Amino acid sequence: MSWSEMWALLEPECWNTLYMVGWSTVVAILAGLPLGILLVLTERGGLLQNIVVNKVIGQVVNITRSMPFIILMVALMTFTRWVTGTSIGRDAAIVPLAIGAIPFFARLVETAVREVDGGLVEAVQSMGGSTLTIVRKVLVPEALPSLISSATTTLVALIGYSAMAGTVGAGGLGDLAVRYGYLRFETELMWVIVAILAVVISLVQFAGDLTARALHSRGARTGPVPRLRLLKAKEPDTAHVGKAV
Repeated sequence: MSWSEMWALLEPECWNTLYMVGWSTVVAILAGLPLGILLVLTERGGLLQNIVVNKVIGQVVNITRSMPFIILMVALMTFTRWVTGTSIGRDAAIVPLAIGAIPFFARLVETAVREVDGGLVEAVQSMGGSTLTIVRKVLVPEALPSLISSATTTLVALIGYSAMAGTVGAGGLGDLAVRYGYLRFETELMWVIVAILAVVISLVQFAGDLTARALHSRGARTGPVPRLRLLKAKEPDTAHVGKAV
């Protein structure tokens, strides 16, 4: 197979992979972030402690995470058809990819948020900060480097999941490698695809690690004290109001 023939096959499948992985990552982050934070808030000793809700959400997350992706994709065909109007193609593949990644990312978020210093949370609580304020001003900003690393890990995992999306006609580089590299013995094309995936994953990992390190260094230079002072400065001063009354 010539290079021109290879490229004619590779170009559309590269875009299919980027399309599927990109959209499923966005959905997984948007849904997994609040889910992971909710798991922390509702656990024993959490700001919104509710053991029943925590156990129910935890079990749903665990069951979804433990299900092999190929089985999850088949099990969700009816739901996928309801959401996208079809059960085949790259749009249909986004649904199981996202649903499979949401609990994965949620657990990573849970771990990242738990690492936040409890003293910062108590400090904001003592200033009268609400739960929403604590989440927005403390938990998410302090855990941001770890959250970036978690998103990177999820994105890399989704690139691997996308190889199985070919079973529902979604295409992609993984499907191309199976159809031509394995079934048609086009070994050269298969190794080109392996090289492309290796480069893409390396670039994604490098960008994620670089961003996480930059945010971590910025947070280390700033420190928690100036941030808490800023929060305190934004709190309304009620002392003089009481005296006036």
